[in-house]
Amino acid sequence: MSFGVLALVVAAGLGGPLLAAGRRGVVPVVVGELAAGVVIGRTGTHWLDPADPTLAFMSEVGFAMLMFGAGMHVPIRQPGIERGLRRGLVAAALTGALAVPVGIGISHAVGGRAAVYALLLASGSAAILLPILEEQRLLEDAHALTVMAQVGIADVVAIVALPLVMQPAKALRAALGGLAVAAATAAILVVGRALRRRAIVHRFRRASKRRGWALDLRIALAILFSLAWLAARTGTSILIAGFAAGLLVAVIRGPKRLSAQVTGIAAGFFVPLFFVVLGARLDLRAVFQHPTTLELTFLLLAATTALHLVTARITGQSTAAGLAATAQLGLPAGVATLGLQQHVLSAGQAGAIVLAALATIALSSAGVALLARHRAATPG
Repeated sequence: MSFGVLALVVAAGLGGPLLAAGRRGVVPVVVGELAAGVVIGRTGTHWLDPADPTLAFMSEVGFAMLMFGAGMHVPIRQPGIERGLRRGLVAAALTGALAVPVGIGISHAVGGRAAVYALLLASGSAAILLPILEEQRLLEDAHALTVMAQVGIADVVAIVALPLVMQPAKALRAALGGLAVAAATAAILVVGRALRRRAIVHRFRRASKRRGWALDLRIALAILFSLAWLAARTGTSILIAGFAAGLLVAVIRGPKRLSAQVTGIAAGFFVPLFFVVLGARLDLRAVFQHPTTLELTFLLLAATTALHLVTARITGQSTAAGLAATAQLGLPAGVATLGLQQHVLSAGQAGAIVLAALATIALSSAGVALLARHRAATPG
């Protein structure tokens, strides 16, 4: 590890904003970051060694901060979210139920763990869908709120279930570790709400805002890393720790400047580093060299699309809503990361999973655009 390697990673991460800079396209920056990692990693030039211990640890920090951001974006307090919550809950449960036999079928067709495929098919990504809806000014649309509720529920359940699915032999320990992280998060929430009412806390926060101490950010990071340490010690994933810390901020309504500060440190460095390193780990040549991994990409994409369209039809939603709900990235990235770390997935399988997830972003963007068009065409 050296400053040269860091410079290379940061420069590669600039591929994300460059690709997302189009005025009309809604391309998340992670697409360019992953692509840059692919170019300089195992698939391309081999300039970046993703196995370097320091780089691997910094990538884990980026992973924790990615999940932290995902938790912060869960629309717990979104105005009107309760209107679509019931239908969204039914849709998420139905998609999950349908994903089980389909996941088994994919496993029989190309090998691999059926439970992992089912979880991927049933999941969603609130962190991807929310910016797309915001871009189209649909955050208050009733149909969009139903989709947002569905994706948010699927996102939470899938993230909690992932460590158990990836390591079934250690399911009990992982479950107990998850409970320990949840209990610690609940305790921090109770203490945090009690302290927020104290005058001395208000004085410190005002001083922090006036003098640029970034006190809220420091506390949030201390909580995040403490929960990540607890997760590591108890045998569960830092994915749960990061997501729990983000949910904590969403519940207590952290100040707007905290969101900006997290964006600075996470989106400015650690999260791009995570995606660049993840891209460097992938072997996309193996996806195209081996028929089974290429088949896995198409099966995951086709099954994800079909399941969400069927669910939309059964629950009385439009085709556009079904397409919008397909958005994935955080969980597939988590599956690829944990799968490679635990040698559950080959580099080709991890690449196939991430490629399928990237394709869902395009489908989701098209669905949201159709929802916006329908709303514009509806009188009143």
